Amino acid sequence: MVQAKNIVILGGGTAGWMAANLLIKKWSDLGGTVSLIESPEIGIVGVGEGSTPTLKRFFEIIDVAESDWMSECNATYKVDIKFANWSPESGISQYSHPFVSQVDTFTRRAFEVNCRTRRLGLDVNTRPSDFFINGVLASQNKAPVTPENFPFRMEYGYHFDSHLLGQFLKRLAISRGVKHVSDKITSVEQKTNGDIARLTGENGQKYEGDFFIDCSGFAAVLMQKTLNVPFQSFKDNLFNDSAVVMPTSHDAQSLHNIPVYTQADALSNGWCWNIPLTNRFGNGYVYSSDFISDEQAEIEFRKHLNMLESEVECRHLKMRVGQLNKHWQNNCLAVGLSQGFIEPLEATALHLVQIAIELFILKYQEGHFSNALQAEYNSKMHERYERVRDYIVAHYKLNTRCDSEYWRANRENMQLSNSLRHILDVWYRQEDLTKEINRQGIENHFSSMSWHCLLAGYGVFPALAENQPGQGDLYKEQNIESFLHGCALNFASHQTHLTQG
Repeated sequence: MVQAKNIVILGGGTAGWMAANLLIKKWSDLGGTVSLIESPEIGIVGVGEGSTPTLKRFFEIIDVAESDWMSECNATYKVDIKFANWSPESGISQYSHPFVSQVDTFTRRAFEVNCRTRRLGLDVNTRPSDFFINGVLASQNKAPVTPENFPFRMEYGYHFDSHLLGQFLKRLAISRGVKHVSDKITSVEQKTNGDIARLTGENGQKYEGDFFIDCSGFAAVLMQKTLNVPFQSFKDNLFNDSAVVMPTSHDAQSLHNIPVYTQADALSNGWCWNIPLTNRFGNGYVYSSDFISDEQAEIEFRKHLNMLESEVECRHLKMRVGQLNKHWQNNCLAVGLSQGFIEPLEATALHLVQIAIELFILKYQEGHFSNALQAEYNSKMHERYERVRDYIVAHYKLNTRCDSEYWRANRENMQLSNSLRHILDVWYRQEDLTKEINRQGIENHFSSMSWHCLLAGYGVFPALAENQPGQGDLYKEQNIESFLHGCALNFASHQTHLTQG
């Protein structure tokens, strides 16, 4: 690093070790050091977690092959998220949100046109899973691994044990030159200008650095407790603040047919995830404690899993949903739970971690390793969180469930951003949603296709017109089913790739 910058990361876990690996990869030839301090007292959570395709790019950046890490982390492939019972009154019991890949260049326009045609009242196919290669792979339970003869790039995520992934990244970072320190930090000293000067450990050891990265989780030891950066809660339109989690075992059938998708089932006061790993399923019920007690949530969760009489213990977690007013303050950056959290829906947690550290590396270096571009960074990260927030809020706002006050309160909630209001207005007015996404400049947050998948998946359409012309369905006219099923012949089963890996 220019002028031998020394970076100190407080906190390990997946976020801390992702940051350490990216920093040592990008700046190892510039001098300086990267150190990570983690407390030996931090408990292991280790829930099954899913990712977006951003994690695939992370491993490409740090030059790690899937065969090097997936088996060590009980990882599986993820091409899709299936949402069940979020919009029953629309007549759609379940829909999918497949990750969009390069081959979908040939079909995405048909999906977009069909969605607009359906908004005019015509009866055409708008099931997202029918228009994207990953939707077809999910239905056939095939891995998205590209064979040599297939000329298109595939986009996909993973399911993995978050604790094991953190341990893998820890070993990797240490082997590449990151200094690891096991110590509990008891105090933080600041300079007269407010910058962090040094951290002091339990035995009096002091750790100095030029720049500090706060990966201390919800505790936010550096950013909030030391630098007093305010926290902006998202409670006004994201009600969930709790989760109860429990693993379940594979049965004989699922062990040989592990899904390539995450399941997200709406329950009475939130939703339940089901994440397939190679050795088990990870399950969790995300809910609002304002509408259901922890005890009631656990009972409902166990019933949903058919585990009411099981002696397997559940763990209860609390979430702080929102973001810091500033993600970079003085000589400190927040990464992971210390900077913010937007509940597990759509698996954005590690996605935001990666975006945060990559953008910091870019802006810190562009600013000649100074705070020159701090304001620009904070603006971009704040915008990123807000736009992800909008997409998650839409899942709740558009629900058509009537079985609890929780769902009715979400549907009636008018605390919406102007960006989200414009998106919904354009959709309801039967105008061009892609044009609106581009006008707002938010395509790189959640794409136009992601919004089409959500709105079409929820059945946000008017009643069908009485007189149907019997034509105009591009899914049929362009024979998309045949095209995608032909493409899918190039791919092998999920189990084949997991076994080979």
